[in-house]
Amino acid sequence: MPFILKDRSKLHYRVIGHGDKVLLAFHGYGQSSAYYQSMERALGSDYTIYAFDLFFHGGSTLHKNDLPLTKSYLYEIVTHFLGKYNIAKFSLMGFSMGGKFALTLVETMPDRIEELFLIAPDGIKTSFWYNIATYPGWLQQLFKRTVVKPEMFFGLLRMLDKYNMVHKSLIRFAHYQMDSTTKRLRVYRSWIGFRELNFDIRHIVKLLNKYKIPVTMFLGEYDQIISPKRVGVFVNALDQGELVVLKAGHSNLLNDVAELLHRKRTT
Repeated sequence: MPFILKDRSKLHYRVIGHGDKVLLAFHGYGQSSAYYQSMERALGSDYTIYAFDLFFHGGSTLHKNDLPLTKSYLYEIVTHFLGKYNIAKFSLMGFSMGGKFALTLVETMPDRIEELFLIAPDGIKTSFWYNIATYPGWLQQLFKRTVVKPEMFFGLLRMLDKYNMVHKSLIRFAHYQMDSTTKRLRVYRSWIGFRELNFDIRHIVKLLNKYKIPVTMFLGEYDQIISPKRVGVFVNALDQGELVVLKAGHSNLLNDVAELLHRKRTT
């Protein structure tokens, strides 16, 4: 897979499709750019999709000297990528955690964006329990110890499950993301690495409206992580915003959206 090298950090990506328009795509937590393969038959004839591995995922690495990832650093490395392919304008797609990367580019280069597709995006309004599973900022040193000694964390999950304090799908999500040392280390590194990717959503809305960027938001009706009621206000504030709610959960939503877009193109 090709990659962009800046300083000692690498951003890997794969090229999907052959269309005239350009789409930069960012996947969700625990995935890789391969998850965007399902978009080829849906969008591949209209777009050339450059799907990136997020740092700490797939082949992408963020060197310790570049920690934490800043918006300015992401802007610089993406600008370097755009220059390599002589890309002036492009569209964006972000799923789950990838929404933070897409929103960063909205904030830093809105004049270059043609369309924005957000699929259950992180960065707008996220479930508290999703944050515990993927951005455990509370008690950092305790969580650092949890990487090698996770008994306390799993004990907390059992208690939450026993007393029905959290939806079972969130319990399963947290358990899956923490059930090995490698996964727990990725959670820890992602929290350290991405903790500065936070947004003033009112400012994001102003930018999207100012630059007349069409936004399509896809959400899952049964998604307990990024639910429609949490981000509906964001879509309503947009001049060109569309909300599409699928009968789906969170984990497979990207594939469900690809299937929906494919059906629309062929009907």
